[in-house]
Amino acid sequence: MPVDHRECVRCVMDTTDPEIVFDDNGVCSHCHYFDNEVKPRWKPDERGAEALSRQIAVMREYGRKREYDCILGLSGGVDSSYMALKVKEFGLRPLVIHVDAGWNSESAVSNIKNIVDHCGWDLHTVVMDWPEIRELQLAYLRSGVANQDVPQDHVFFASLYKYAVKNSIKTVLSGGNLATEAIFPRSWHYTAMDGKNIRAINRKHGSGSIKKLPIISFWQYYFYYPLAKGLKTFRPLNFLPYNRDEAIEELKKIGFKEYGSKHCESIFTKFFQRYYLPHRFGYDKRRPHLSSQILSGQITREEALVELSEPLYSERELENDKLYLRKKLGLSQDEFEKLLEAPKRKAEDYPSDEKFYKFVKSTQARVEKKLGLRIRRYS
Repeated sequence: MPVDHRECVRCVMDTTDPEIVFDDNGVCSHCHYFDNEVKPRWKPDERGAEALSRQIAVMREYGRKREYDCILGLSGGVDSSYMALKVKEFGLRPLVIHVDAGWNSESAVSNIKNIVDHCGWDLHTVVMDWPEIRELQLAYLRSGVANQDVPQDHVFFASLYKYAVKNSIKTVLSGGNLATEAIFPRSWHYTAMDGKNIRAINRKHGSGSIKKLPIISFWQYYFYYPLAKGLKTFRPLNFLPYNRDEAIEELKKIGFKEYGSKHCESIFTKFFQRYYLPHRFGYDKRRPHLSSQILSGQITREEALVELSEPLYSERELENDKLYLRKKLGLSQDEFEKLLEAPKRKAEDYPSDEKFYKFVKSTQARVEKKLGLRIRRYS
């Protein structure tokens, strides 16, 4: 930790986020953001139940003469798996998509099978072209940017949008939720949905084509899909009293296998979060996730501090994962270790749509203020 390290007295966010600000009482800006911005949108109560009921009715009515009411992305992780159980309870008929980018853990594969078998759904698995995914992941490692999960995240969401349009579906269900993901230090990562940035990094550091991958542009993500195609992303867990630990216990009844920390159903994501980010940038992804759970009342700050005191990796587990990654990526040990020490850069060091994004967001803020309402891509 740096000499001037400081930690919030309410959550566990600290000065590894260079943009964090503390008030006179030692409470951080993330906590104030949660109180002022998140709470009005988070409805784990009767308000949420009513809003959820209305949205379910809308999806059912739209799908009444169609094969599907909505599209659901299933990763094998806790959030999407629990959401799937709830969707089954709602009586909805989702097109269930799993995007295989080559990094599924055994537990994720098992969880996906158990979920679809329990729900009685057909599973549509979209397998990404491995040579191209491999090439893009290598380009990202060479680039030295923080968010190494962009290739996986982007192809996952891009695939959902494309399949939704292809099947005349208007609602994309997401397991994203404010109860465990409300706190997100923007200084740590750049968006995964900037296709221009992805292509630029691949041109600079890649050595192959990524034409087979579903890369979508900023314009498609922010305008074409939501406006021209009427696609809406809906997050059911924001309208339920979602508790991650309780969700895991419920999922275990149908054979769910725990895989460790949040989002570690992907072997690459596990390594990225547990080693790459802390080792190279000093970012511990447990802090925002635990802080979200503290602020949403799921755990105490003391419980979070106990979890943070645990090592991210055992020595043997780290070496096993390193060996697996470098073999799958086709690298020698020396090549792999050199990539892990590549010069650090920001995603914004490469061509991107950042300026356009900032313009859109500032325009949105002005419109919201003038009209007195919120304009959101997600609900």
